[in-house]
Amino acid sequence: MDRGVAMKRSESIAFSGLSIALLTVCSWVSIPFGPVPFTLQTMMLAFIVVLFPAREALMSVFGYLIIGAIGVPVFSGMTGGLGAIMGPTGGFLMGFGVGTALVALLSSRWKEPEGKLAATMREASFAVILLLCSYACGWVQFMTVTGMEPLAAFVVSIAPFIVLDVVKMSVGVSLAHMLKVAVPALRRKKI
Repeated sequence: MDRGVAMKRSESIAFSGLSIALLTVCSWVSIPFGPVPFTLQTMMLAFIVVLFPAREALMSVFGYLIIGAIGVPVFSGMTGGLGAIMGPTGGFLMGFGVGTALVALLSSRWKEPEGKLAATMREASFAVILLLCSYACGWVQFMTVTGMEPLAAFVVSIAPFIVLDVVKMSVGVSLAHMLKVAVPALRRKKI
């Protein structure tokens, strides 16, 4: 294995590990807000999918979900295990994985444009796709587990968070964009 490939793999693993740690810390910032807590997870997810290439974003998010599923307390409220994933709010976690996979697929087809406006639209689209997947999966699982009607489940589990999530996602996208500009190594050609 040549030295460049080994360095790239090491760098990729380090970035993914750091992303998992940051995602964990952001999930621990948890404020009870009804049956679904307010966390900073969506901000960090937007940051990850905008900043990193698809492979690293997938490794980070799925690594986080796997670590949580085996019982490490990385989810909101310092919880972990299959009970957290299968519980009323677990669908939002699964939506993180589905959304990241869709964004990874889209990013392979929609190459990073040169223009600032086009790049901003691409990044915002990734954040919106991620958020909508999280909402859809979370809403369905919340209804299934709690037995609530669709409208009632939406009002309780999604509606109070829409504005807050848009703000958090905007912050995450902005931070990722600023870091890309500030650190030339993050703008390298993605393979």
